Amino acid sequence: MSPEPVVPAAPGLPLPLTGETRVFAILGDPIAQAGSPALFNAEFRRRGVPCVLVPMRVPPADLETAFKGLWTVANLDGLVLTVPHKIDVLRFVDELGPTARRMGAINAVRRLPDGRLLGENFDGAGFVGGLHGRGFTIAGRSILIVGCGGAGTAIAFAVAEQRPGALHLFDVDPVRAADLARRIGEIHPDLPIHAGDRDPTSMDMVVNCTSLGMKSGDAFPVELDRMDSRTVAVDIVLKPEVTPFLARAAARGCATHSGSHMLAAQVGAICDFFGLDSISIADGMRDT
Repeated sequence: MSPEPVVPAAPGLPLPLTGETRVFAILGDPIAQAGSPALFNAEFRRRGVPCVLVPMRVPPADLETAFKGLWTVANLDGLVLTVPHKIDVLRFVDELGPTARRMGAINAVRRLPDGRLLGENFDGAGFVGGLHGRGFTIAGRSILIVGCGGAGTAIAFAVAEQRPGALHLFDVDPVRAADLARRIGEIHPDLPIHAGDRDPTSMDMVVNCTSLGMKSGDAFPVELDRMDSRTVAVDIVLKPEVTPFLARAAARGCATHSGSHMLAAQVGAICDFFGLDSISIADGMRDT
């Protein structure tokens, strides 16, 4: 019998899909805004590994069923988690990496050789790396983070490690913001931390870690009329890349920083976490 022909990759797919393709997925709700498929699949092609990452919309009510069901797929090697699953998925993994354990949120899960599931968080490192890559600094600055969910928690911990002048936290759930402030304060007792206020006045940087801006008509995360033109406006929303918050801030003379930089800065680290070095390189398929 002649060998089965290899079907060329369709536009947007990293390598030809075969029976040996390793599968990764990103789970979220909504999922249309996710930039991960394009970036991860480009990284797979760059590394020359026979892998593909696909987006999957999973409502919160179906997270447990979907998460557990996906891991019965033998050639599924890893998952990326986005809004709103980064905290809820904690109860389904067997082990946490050091960053995820400290932050209480994960955005990547891999299958270990013994079958156990390991969760880790790369949002904070990606956020800081993205800022530094564009010349923005955190040390000594007053930083306001709006939204203390999974991504906001990871970012707040990472920002605290950069020695800001002060860290301000706000969430629609004041208990969540206060609890995050307490946890960070236990690790960084000398850092001035304030919870419960989102007034952007006198802030050096305002970071939107909520989903506000994904949908037309969403409110702004802060009162922009109170934001000074020297303030850096940061948004982690990926689509649209220029959110209404960033557009209005730019019109006021503020420097802006979009969510795409945070994602791009963590793709390589997540691929290393997934163990792509142990996956055979597809002959002739590495981009040069």
